[in-house]
Amino acid sequence: MKSLAGKVVVITGSTRGIGLAIAEACARNGAKVVISSRNAVKVNEVVGSLQEKGYAVTGLATDVSRKDDLQQLFEHAIATWGRIDVWINNAGISSGYRPLEEIPASEIRTIVGVNLTGTLLACQLIIPYFKAQGKGILINMSGRGGNGDYAPYMVPYTATKAAVTTLTKGLAKENAAYPISIHAVVPGMVATGFYQNIKAGPEGRQQLAALPYVLKAFGVPPATVGEFFVRLAAQKPGKVTGKIYSLLSGFRLLRGIGLITWYRLTGKI
Repeated sequence: MKSLAGKVVVITGSTRGIGLAIAEACARNGAKVVISSRNAVKVNEVVGSLQEKGYAVTGLATDVSRKDDLQQLFEHAIATWGRIDVWINNAGISSGYRPLEEIPASEIRTIVGVNLTGTLLACQLIIPYFKAQGKGILINMSGRGGNGDYAPYMVPYTATKAAVTTLTKGLAKENAAYPISIHAVVPGMVATGFYQNIKAGPEGRQQLAALPYVLKAFGVPPATVGEFFVRLAAQKPGKVTGKIYSLLSGFRLLRGIGLITWYRLTGKI
């Protein structure tokens, strides 16, 4: 039997990149999947594509920074599949490589709204449901900054991801008495459209120029991320909670450090 057979998995920001890789991996492993993004046309396209592969998939256009949109996504999942077993807060946007003073206030609000406020609102929505249901798994997508590291010219993004890690730990502690698992994942650098058309100021252009080599050194394949989320979604709710998982570790990290050192010695970066 497939590891997620019969489970209902909701994934925000899942019409491309990491989110799509997670959605397809979950569906391939037997889950009934609900995808979402802000682009209604893209949601319909991806739902159709995955259904053609024989997967049980539905979707709804959702702006995670809006509480009403999240409520509609929640209700859509319940109306379609009858329940929710796993909720994955994946939706996120980047600030590019720019010093803070070059980023408009409206853009900062959008980044915080999607990456942090959206995650908080979704957690506020799904945790009471999991309590009433008697089980559930909640997984938040962290990222650069989520392990306490910092990155110049990426301050708004890394600040939100550091917050995602701390809110995950706090929520896991708050709900430790319930059969609910609450985790966060720091996926590392994943070669997706997330790194295309990146905004960069003069100071960040050197980092942007080195990006292809950094991705070669430290890149985590999207399929690897997808399968990791399948394993988390398949665990017994409440057995383990409050974990912050990093996919850039062990041999992959050591290999990346070696490659970066070589690129520097040969003048590539």
